[in-house]
Amino acid sequence: MKIIMTLDIMLARRKMRLKDLAQAIGTSEQNMSMIKTGKIKGIRFDTLVKICDVLDCQPGDLLTFTRQEGTS
Repeated sequence: MKIIMTLDIMLARRKMRLKDLAQAIGTSEQNMSMIKTGKIKGIRFDTLVKICDVLDCQPGDLLTFTRQEGTS
């Protein structure tokens, strides 16, 4: 099982740069880059809420769940 962050897609739809999002939610651009590229193992709910608030979206718009083949 894998959860994929599709933040890059939502940023493109909103015509927003990662730097601007980071500034709007009060975190570093480096931290947002790690979230966007999936280099982190988890995200705090309060961070997710801030991202959704700025991008005017739902958590399900940013997260995609996939199953790996051969798992049930």
